[in-house]
Amino acid sequence: MAVSIYLTSAEGRSGKSAVALGVLDALSADAPRVGVFRPVIRSRTERDRVLELLLSRTTAGASYDDCVGVTYDELSQNPGEAMASIVSAYRALQAQCDAIVVVGSDYTDVAVPTELSTNARIAANLDTPVLFVVSGRSPEVPEVLGQSGARTAADIAQIVDLGLAELRDEHATVLAALVNRADGDLREEIVEAVSQAVPEGTPVWAIPEERLLVAPPVSEVMRSVDGTLLRGSEELLAREVSDIVIAGMSMQNVLPRLIEGAVVVIAADRAETLLAVAMAHEASGFPTLGAIVLNGDFEVPESVDRLLDGIGSVLPVIRSPYGTFATAQRITNSRGLLTEESPLKFDTALALFEAHVDTETLKERLRLHKGSVRTPAMFTYELFARAAEVQAHIVLPEGHDDRVLRAASTLLARGVVKLTLLGDEESVRKRSSELGLALDAATVIDPTTSPLREQFAVEYQRLRAHKGISLEDARDRLVDVSYFGTMMVHLGLADGMVSGAANTTAHTIRPSLEFIKTKPGVSVVSSVFFMALADRVLVYGDCAVNPDPDATQLADIAASSAQTAAQFGVDPRIAMLSYSTGESGSGADVDKVRAATALVRESHPELLVEGPIQYDAASDPETGATKMPGSQVAGHATVFIFPDLNTGNNTYKAVQRSAGAVAVGPVLQGLNKPVNDLSRGATVEDILNTVAITAVQAGETKQA
Repeated sequence: MAVSIYLTSAEGRSGKSAVALGVLDALSADAPRVGVFRPVIRSRTERDRVLELLLSRTTAGASYDDCVGVTYDELSQNPGEAMASIVSAYRALQAQCDAIVVVGSDYTDVAVPTELSTNARIAANLDTPVLFVVSGRSPEVPEVLGQSGARTAADIAQIVDLGLAELRDEHATVLAALVNRADGDLREEIVEAVSQAVPEGTPVWAIPEERLLVAPPVSEVMRSVDGTLLRGSEELLAREVSDIVIAGMSMQNVLPRLIEGAVVVIAADRAETLLAVAMAHEASGFPTLGAIVLNGDFEVPESVDRLLDGIGSVLPVIRSPYGTFATAQRITNSRGLLTEESPLKFDTALALFEAHVDTETLKERLRLHKGSVRTPAMFTYELFARAAEVQAHIVLPEGHDDRVLRAASTLLARGVVKLTLLGDEESVRKRSSELGLALDAATVIDPTTSPLREQFAVEYQRLRAHKGISLEDARDRLVDVSYFGTMMVHLGLADGMVSGAANTTAHTIRPSLEFIKTKPGVSVVSSVFFMALADRVLVYGDCAVNPDPDATQLADIAASSAQTAAQFGVDPRIAMLSYSTGESGSGADVDKVRAATALVRESHPELLVEGPIQYDAASDPETGATKMPGSQVAGHATVFIFPDLNTGNNTYKAVQRSAGAVAVGPVLQGLNKPVNDLSRGATVEDILNTVAITAVQAGETKQA
């Protein structure tokens, strides 16, 4: 897995691109394939300047399109779908890289007040630690006019403190803080102040302001004043402008005020000043200038042109249509950006980063980063990626339901599974066309007319003969889509089944209990929900099937839930829930949980389990340490086993609604082959997730 780092800032003009350049250079020393990723860009039609700039310095060979997530508009219109797209694009890029520098959004004119929180949320979903970049100067102060705009150490520390709070709220991990463009005289004071604002042990670095990095080239000055090049060398348009001189006084007073690399603004009718400044540029002992900007609509006299030709002046002379004040203001607001045409800026940025950032510490902290955050987007991405690897064949009995059809179209488009839908083929195909869906790759079977019905009936009669089922009874039973679909799974014509969008749980599960049966050693079929919270995924069981399990069944539910958790990447630490913790309570309900806990420990000594335990002691580290000191489960539980269906069903719904958790399930467990139930209020997303889970279960069943 590639190491990665996320660069974000609390505001614009922080010099984040120059910092990204330094990070890329540092990582390239150890990682053969270094890439860059932009989770949010402005447009699909216009190339992202920062990405193109950094791509020129990467070594992974990834294409521009490989390194892009979504646009601002896409993120605004559908945040959930956009986040899934960002995670998917990032994970695909990871496969091509040993290290990735993720560069957050830019606080351009489309920035919003929540932009830092959005970047923090993206960083958490990518499980990428943040290098928090703060500007040492106010972005509102013009760059060129010599105004410092430098912030005090206390101001910078306050910005860092507020920014880190936003990052923490979105569960992002902060790797280090970097103050860019800091006042060189205040560097040590700034580092000391910011160190007080960050968590102990978090590195803080400060890179001093370097005017060259923000100086606009003459070409940008010309663009900003809507200028035209009257004379001079086009090659010199690439030179960076260091300052601006307004030549509003007499010639003898202008010359002493010339500055190396400055743009000199001269009224177009001041021919003597134009000549004097141009000659000073060519003369030894005077500074070499960036350009002359003539403002106003006066023509340069022909005699002046001949004089300039005579001295061989190549200094760019630009005409602007604006007055002196407007011209100066536009030059002031022009920005200097890192570009490939400015190798001096590249070299300067890299030298500053290397001189003021401890790159070895940076790389070591990256190597030691162990991601503990698991967001809903991460969970679903991993789920669909694993399902796509399996390419299981799933049967969906409710082919008449629009939600099922929409989900089927999406699954086929993504290449997640192979599908069979049950229902009248003409009706299913017609309805899918009406909805604008693509189901050409799906098989549609009508149980009432399929030749498989007779084969299935014979098998069902054989399996249920001891219950007095005749062949005619079996034929009638196999018209039912739940029985037909389950028989496909039983006979290996499908790897799993998902139903329940229109049918009851009992209707979905009953055929499985009749002839798929439970796994050896499992006494009861049960269910779990994956509860995807903002920063982690928990497992709740049983919340859908068993009303009041006894101690033996509760122990089986716990063991099955632990196995399901591990199957989907959740390290199982089991909390057997009750209204009391440890030995503090008594009564039939507590005794049942206590007995079930003992059974789990006896039959599965490898599992971490604690019970009876209250929910707060199981989930909150501080409460857990108080109520059960020394427990490996208390405060850190990931699998929550409820004592009965009433408690479990109400709790999962309460957490789903009040905490904004994504509830994926119910996922049935304990069967020999995967069959899963849907809520009758299931959304298309619920169906997608459940089919993917069923596919993963099918893959595990094949390997067993």
